[in-house]
Amino acid sequence: MSQALESYVNHLVSIITADGRNIVGTLKGCDQTINLILDECHERVYSTQRGVEQVVLGLYIVRGDNVAVIGEIDEDLDSRLDLENIRAEPLNECKT
Repeated sequence: MSQALESYVNHLVSIITADGRNIVGTLKGCDQTINLILDECHERVYSTQRGVEQVVLGLYIVRGDNVAVIGEIDEDLDSRLDLENIRAEPLNECKT
């Protein structure tokens, strides 16, 4: 699996964690257990009452056993999102 992620290195990615967090940042590296190193990252916190809050995390490590989904972000499309006006239910924890 980590070989599949090599093409994402130095690209902007979005990570959905098993505990329902959405972390966005530049993937700097990963290992065979899908531990991820992200740079310049932030967490997007969704709410039905106000826009998407972006909490700056900086350099961040996500443990592989906590990764539910990872995907590359189209930076052009992402930059056009009006996060202040997006309303959504917070993500739920993944049950195993």
